[in-house]
Amino acid sequence: MSSANRSFAVGSYDAQKGEDVVTFREQFSAARLIPVRRALMWSPLLLVLAGCGATAHRASSTLPPVDSSTCRAGVVRAGSANVAVAAVVRSTARVYRRPGAKPFARFGPVNVNGFPTVFRVLSTVRRSDCAPRWYRVQLPIKPNGVTGYVRAQAVDTSRVRSRVVVDLSSKRLTLFRNGRRVFGTTVAVGSSATPTPIGRYYVNQRLIPPDPGGPYGPAAIGISAYSTVLTGWTQGGPIAIHGTNEPWSIGHAVSNGCIRLRNPVLRRLFKQALAGTPVLIRR
Repeated sequence: MSSANRSFAVGSYDAQKGEDVVTFREQFSAARLIPVRRALMWSPLLLVLAGCGATAHRASSTLPPVDSSTCRAGVVRAGSANVAVAAVVRSTARVYRRPGAKPFARFGPVNVNGFPTVFRVLSTVRRSDCAPRWYRVQLPIKPNGVTGYVRAQAVDTSRVRSRVVVDLSSKRLTLFRNGRRVFGTTVAVGSSATPTPIGRYYVNQRLIPPDPGGPYGPAAIGISAYSTVLTGWTQGGPIAIHGTNEPWSIGHAVSNGCIRLRNPVLRRLFKQALAGTPVLIRR
């Protein structure tokens, strides 16, 4: 991307939260369209992750469902056990509790951090000619796991073949691709006072901090989860999987809710966990 398309804000210190909250926002022209595949892979230069890097202290065209070999009218599941479907907002997407109801949320083409707005598609509502009318999607907002319906023409969809499972009790993260285990690694997780929220989420943004030697390491993988206790933090306390400058913390429950990896392993994960990747966090 040329420098003419970039402008950056200055990093800031949030004294109220007592953490460094460094923000480098990359602004994009509203008229500029981002191809769906590039949107799932592209990484802006920014980082706002609710201080997760600090140690916690107590105080282009729509795709059919991939699990169906034939098209049928009605509601069908999107994706399968090994393949997920991601949706990228084209220009504006209104979200409805059910088709035909009043919208309860609205999303533009990029989120507050300048990253393309991505949903995980759960199911498709088809017309009698089998063309998609609506997608039921998981949203990157509170409460964790909230879903809604978006019109099919408001998004572009793509298949994602990666999957991440985080086991909090064993402090292990495992990456799968096409249903096969790629690797597993020990991680740091949230402390008892600031726990990592369990549930089913997805990768909704991929971030690169300005300092690869800082508290977030070389990159951060934002997921559609929020801390359930740090509700007053920046952007509501978003959760991410990221690197660290405190390698001693790996294997311990010490973070503010984020999941930390050793930096070399984080680089491997970042290459494969595209936006839309399902993330299961379990006890």
